[in-house]
Amino acid sequence: MSRLVIVSNRVQIPSEKAPRAGGLAVALGAGLKPGTLWFGWSGKRGTGGRTPTLHEAQGVTYATIDLTDKEYHEFYVGFSNGALWPLLHYRLDFLDYFRHEYEGYRGVNAYFAETLLPLLNDDDLVWVHDYQLITTGAEMRERGAQHRIGFFLHIPFVPPEILDALPCGIPLLRALCAYDVVGFHIDDHKNAFLACVSAFLDVTPDEDGSFVYEGRRVQTMSDPIGIDAEDFAATAARSARGAEVRRIRESLFSRALVIGADRLDYSKGLPNRFRAFDQLLERFPEHRGTVSMLQVAARSREDVDRYQQLRRTLDRLVGDINGRYSEFDWIPIRYMTRALSRKTLAGFYRVARVGLVTPLRDGMNLVAKEYVAAQSSADPGVLILSRFAGAAYELRDALIVNPFDADEVAEAINQALTMELPERKERWQALREVVWAGTPERFTETFLAALRP
Repeated sequence: MSRLVIVSNRVQIPSEKAPRAGGLAVALGAGLKPGTLWFGWSGKRGTGGRTPTLHEAQGVTYATIDLTDKEYHEFYVGFSNGALWPLLHYRLDFLDYFRHEYEGYRGVNAYFAETLLPLLNDDDLVWVHDYQLITTGAEMRERGAQHRIGFFLHIPFVPPEILDALPCGIPLLRALCAYDVVGFHIDDHKNAFLACVSAFLDVTPDEDGSFVYEGRRVQTMSDPIGIDAEDFAATAARSARGAEVRRIRESLFSRALVIGADRLDYSKGLPNRFRAFDQLLERFPEHRGTVSMLQVAARSREDVDRYQQLRRTLDRLVGDINGRYSEFDWIPIRYMTRALSRKTLAGFYRVARVGLVTPLRDGMNLVAKEYVAAQSSADPGVLILSRFAGAAYELRDALIVNPFDADEVAEAINQALTMELPERKERWQALREVVWAGTPERFTETFLAALRP
């Protein structure tokens, strides 16, 4: 059987002390079988050699490369997170395009391709992940790679009128056509990509979403990512009996808990979320003193100006809301910007009456699925979910909201807090069936089945 080679921007080997960051590593765990090669950036910056460092752990080979400071700032801080991230999250007002950063992005993708190719066997299946590495496949083709190469985008894709705003949008679109399979989490993102192919490359896709471009048949697919719900539920049940959950229960004094957990990122809609909680307290004063919101917003990309500005905005909002509503024994919003462990979050989800997942745009959002998995069947909480999260296409029994409408979100929080137990159980049971069915193994095998020759 062909070996699987996973390529991603960041690789964190199991021997490193820090926990794996993000949902990608967790979701791809199902593909990390003995014999797998995982290739990517080490997270380190330096001026050392350009050959990969190899690590072996549980039969998996981890191959990592370093970036120079210049590469890091042009490829990662600049083009990936200053241009591509805002564009693909529909934030043209945040798009900062500089040609030299795009050239730096192409250069790092070429560096990935050049360094990876000598490690490959002829029959390897190569699976490239996410927006930082869009052009890696094209760089591999230019260097003679004949492998089956797939690409998966874990964030949204945009329709032609938005892609057209990016000066290098069409070259990136052509680069995606170097892959044999291009995957997205939901049909909307896949269809946006196909619309761009049709509009800019003069290609008419077939009914099955495949098309031929420059002699290569490209297959597209939607493949929603999932979690190991059984494992997360067990972790939540254990954590709920632990010291940290006991502390938060005691601090609440029987008040209801509304929880949000996100990276500190403008795509997550945190200012909108805080304004919605403000509206809840303004319009439904019966909840003052009876409910607390905990927002965990782990800092990320702190060397990007937009993220520094966002943090200052959130600090002001929290201070304003707490200043207006707090009592000597109660504050409305508990806000923290340090990460909590997966175990601790699981326990907090389990005791929270409301899970508030309201991104402005998101590829999937696994927090929504983790919140569902963490609930007690005897007394489940209520999930409030943005209609613009990929998860909303599966978790239809959540309370689906438009995160741009603070009043609608406030009304949903009120509905969730006052919802009777029978309805909470009925909604949760329907959500549970979806979450338990969408395993990481299913996600991985679905994509690889399309990629295999």
